[in-house]
Amino acid sequence: MYVICVYDVQEKRCAKVMKVLRKYLFHVQKSVFEGEATPSRLIELQDKLNKILKDEDSVIFYTVNENKKLHRSYLGKKTNELNIII
Repeated sequence: MYVICVYDVQEKRCAKVMKVLRKYLFHVQKSVFEGEATPSRLIELQDKLNKILKDEDSVIFYTVNENKKLHRSYLGKKTNELNIII
């Protein structure tokens, strides 16, 4: 499956998160990683990140399976789905 990972973590944990993500995905831009991963490798990656993250951190995984179906999953703090600006 194809994986896109975006994250927003406190600066003091940023280097640790990047180090873990680089072992599984390709660094694309600042806090964005992408690449191919098996379901078991993705679970392994998420487990390692969960050990680093704190309550205020947020990581979002977008996965696309072989049927081209998009799925979004969260680690840490879930961000607002919609931000309405008036």
